[in-house]
Amino acid sequence: MTQNDRPGQVDPERTPHGEQDAAAENAPQPDIENAQTGAEDYVDTGAASADSLAETDELQAELDQARAEAEQYRDQAVRAAAEMENVRKRAQRDVESARKFAIEKFAADLLGVRDSLELGLQAAEEGNGDFDKLKEGMDMTNRMLASSMEKAGIEVINPEGETFNPEYHEAVSTQPSDELPPNSVASVMQKGYTLNGRVLRAAMVTVAKPTGDK
Repeated sequence: MTQNDRPGQVDPERTPHGEQDAAAENAPQPDIENAQTGAEDYVDTGAASADSLAETDELQAELDQARAEAEQYRDQAVRAAAEMENVRKRAQRDVESARKFAIEKFAADLLGVRDSLELGLQAAEEGNGDFDKLKEGMDMTNRMLASSMEKAGIEVINPEGETFNPEYHEAVSTQPSDELPPNSVASVMQKGYTLNGRVLRAAMVTVAKPTGDK
């Protein structure tokens, strides 16, 4: 008698009469291997949630840092714009001041010239000054004025005897001359002036020409 033929024990694959149960034979058996594999693929939802929260916190921290940096850059941009506006205003004030007071030093030098002129006129009106003293005073005033003009970069154009230059001279008339070369300045009717090389006023001159020319 086999182990399956013990009294009181029934073979589940056999009928009560000892016959093979075809249905039991064909019944699906538990897939032990797949069951083990499924156990290995099981994911702990609690651990997944913890990882997701950690990742969310990390992203939030990065977002907060990016916002802080953006606010810092915005503040720097606002400060830079304000500084540029201040620089522009200062430059504008400097330009206006330079335009208003550009001749301040020259004007201060002219005050002495005017004082000298007024003293000379006062002496002439009172009639107690002689001609020589009056002339001496005018000469001194003229020297003071010339010195002030030179300090300001103003130079005299007095081209008598020089070759005529239309950039600095204005020909008023011509004058026949055997002594001067043609196209030279025979006489100066009015002196010219330059300011740092730029013509303020051209000299009015008479230009020499050969005597035989009409």
